[in-house]
Amino acid sequence: MNEFEIPHIAITGNPNSGKSTIFNALTGLRQKVSNYPGVTVEKHEGVLQVEDGPEAHLIDLPGIYSLNPRSMDEIVAHDVLLGMRKDTPEPSVIIAVVDAGILERSLFLTTQLLSLGKPVIVALNMMDVCRSLGIHINIPELSRRLGVPVIPMTASRNEGVEDLRNAIRAMLASPTPARDVIALPATMLNPVDSVADELVAADFVHREAARGEALRLVCTEDSLSRPRYAPVRERLSPLVENSRSRISELGLSWFAIEAEARYAFIDQLMPAVRRERGLQPVLTERLDAWLTHPVGGPLSLAFILLLIFVSIFKFAQLPMEWIERGFGVVAEWVVAHVPPGPVQDLLTEGVIAGVGGVLAFLPQIMLLFFFIALMEDSGYTARAAFILDHWMGRVGLHGKAFIPLFSSFACAIPGVMAARVIDNEKDRLLTIMIAPLMCCAARWPVYLLIAGTVIPNISVLGFLPLPALVLGGMVIFGVVAAIAVAAVLNRTLLKGSSTTMPLDLPRYRRPQLRTLLHVMWERSVLFIKKAGTVILAMSVIMWALTNYPRSPDVPADANIQHSLAGRFGKLIEPVIAPIGFDWRIGVATLSSLVAREVFVSSMATIYGVEVGDPHKTADLQARLREERDAATGEPFFTPLRGICIMLFYVLSMQCLSTLVVVRRETGSWRWTAFQWVYMTGLAWVVCFVVWQGGRWLGWG
Repeated sequence: MNEFEIPHIAITGNPNSGKSTIFNALTGLRQKVSNYPGVTVEKHEGVLQVEDGPEAHLIDLPGIYSLNPRSMDEIVAHDVLLGMRKDTPEPSVIIAVVDAGILERSLFLTTQLLSLGKPVIVALNMMDVCRSLGIHINIPELSRRLGVPVIPMTASRNEGVEDLRNAIRAMLASPTPARDVIALPATMLNPVDSVADELVAADFVHREAARGEALRLVCTEDSLSRPRYAPVRERLSPLVENSRSRISELGLSWFAIEAEARYAFIDQLMPAVRRERGLQPVLTERLDAWLTHPVGGPLSLAFILLLIFVSIFKFAQLPMEWIERGFGVVAEWVVAHVPPGPVQDLLTEGVIAGVGGVLAFLPQIMLLFFFIALMEDSGYTARAAFILDHWMGRVGLHGKAFIPLFSSFACAIPGVMAARVIDNEKDRLLTIMIAPLMCCAARWPVYLLIAGTVIPNISVLGFLPLPALVLGGMVIFGVVAAIAVAAVLNRTLLKGSSTTMPLDLPRYRRPQLRTLLHVMWERSVLFIKKAGTVILAMSVIMWALTNYPRSPDVPADANIQHSLAGRFGKLIEPVIAPIGFDWRIGVATLSSLVAREVFVSSMATIYGVEVGDPHKTADLQARLREERDAATGEPFFTPLRGICIMLFYVLSMQCLSTLVVVRRETGSWRWTAFQWVYMTGLAWVVCFVVWQGGRWLGWG
């Protein structure tokens, strides 16, 4: 069947209202993610099999607060809802997801959706929160006043999902268009309707949605400057200006009439549909009294991050040892069953040492993803944004920048893509420029390898592992560096004022263990896949580069220095020696341009080849601790050298995939090249100062 012949249902609502939870509950695993053609906004589609009815396709739209779009995400959501995108069928039904706990704030968008003249179903989500707050909502009265079905739900517990499915089936069988619930004064109808008539005449929107769209055009400053209005701009511009003038002559503010009319309706509605019992301050208020306090908030955030780092070190130690032993057993099996020679060397020194060196850190990576999901699912992420917003604003960062910056702690690629939510181009570009400075998951194997090798495993204050404190310091240094870079760019290349962002702090929620484990597993699988593809391939390539060409005249233990990798490393050594790197670290660093984790597998391969004993390749950290400085006989990997390696990875742009995404998001190779140059240059300068300063102080 043609895509445009299949009924489409759009799910929309405010951010954090539970849209995606409802979408997942309705579609299960029958989903696909793509991009809307021409833009970089993700398109989430799923299949809903309606009992005794046709198959329907669900579209999970980006979260929006109103139909007055500014960012790329909001524009896509608006255009899909109004049927303005030729690549997406016009929705047959709209599901408006409403957070029952903040009903009055959610209803502004809902009343705008009613003005579109399409069948609408209100999914009143998070009813469990309502009950915990002592709020009773009169569902039948709310449905009567809005003129559409209202389905009470707690989607996280699967409550109300079947009722919503039945409502969708009924609406598809017998569509009932919604009607706008606000009443404009008669004196304003003519000015607004003149713009609406022109929109219909230009075949821009259908008649049912014309008045609502015209009202938003009249009330939104610079509304006609948006690209989608280009075809009708010349015809509409004089009509919009004339409408504003006529409204102003009536002594009214043209930019406020829609908001005033919709909130007047909501103010009349709330006493009739909501009743509250006087309860003691709920958990959210009690927690926020401290967690968002000017002093308590930053202290709590620091404590939570420290707790995460300590947990990662403490709880992952045993499974890491199991994995290392497992790869050791595999290496022993290969040695016992594969004849000595290049094939055995490739398997033990290349594949097992390289892939095993990275996968040994899988338990710590899984714990990291678990804690990130826990912060998101509990509602604490928004509090962290609130705490940091003050400092971000002082360096010219948009309030919405926290969303892509926080996403970058998992991976810079979705972080860079998440900058689409920022409507101001200057703010969006500034955020993209600093997002890769956040501590992504790919850096963790490097940090964990080096910190576990060179930082003494002692406790500070009797319970804080020193390696965990160093890791925390690296994460904080990355954030500080990002803020500093943003301040400089905001005053030089990217001058301009930034806009503020109203931040909605959602209620604290009890995290669902199933959801946390699903997120942890999903992201860990991606990490494992990378180990089985990119890292495996790079391990094989690095083994070949460190083994060939072989010369019979060169001693076996010196053969690696005469290999292709060794020769190239010696070539670049004069550039990297001033920052404490030798040729082996340099080769591993260059190889990690493909992916930062490759540094670990490359080091494992290089030292596995160099040691020449397959029985000693399982524990890379032990091998690095044994390495001696040829000139002094002292340990080569000192705390100072390890700190320099970690600082380099904090600041440098060691990810080609991220650069490709930056090029796509900015549309400019110039900005992409600038980002790589400034990050790599900054990393070299900082490492130079630390290494030379440390040696001068006698720490080398």
